[in-house]
Amino acid sequence: MTASQKTVLIIEDEEDAAELFAEMMRVSGFHVSKTSSSAPAIAMMIASKPDVVILDIMMPEISGLDILRQMRRDPALSSIPVVVVSAKSMPADIKNGMEAGASTYLTKPVGFLELKEAVERAFIDPS
Repeated sequence: MTASQKTVLIIEDEEDAAELFAEMMRVSGFHVSKTSSSAPAIAMMIASKPDVVILDIMMPEISGLDILRQMRRDPALSSIPVVVVSAKSMPADIKNGMEAGASTYLTKPVGFLELKEAVERAFIDPS
């Protein structure tokens, strides 16, 4: 399956960061949808079944970790790989993200190649 057939959902409350990630994914050939609010994120995932999710942890309504935990409990969403991109960079933050079910945990600022490779790796090894 080529990247152009894959959909990435970006859940990021900072509009500039969301658009930057979206542009990085578009340039890499992915179809992109995004939301700056965590509240509709689960419903969006159920409706659109993205191939991978790029998720911020610090969100205003529901934390990214809570979204991740909800995804892992929902059989319809549990196998979707999640690339966490967060400003929370302490070892405990990373450990919490991985334990909640993240495929990869990247810390901001994140570079184009780093994000692209993390997303591509998530398809190969969604663990």
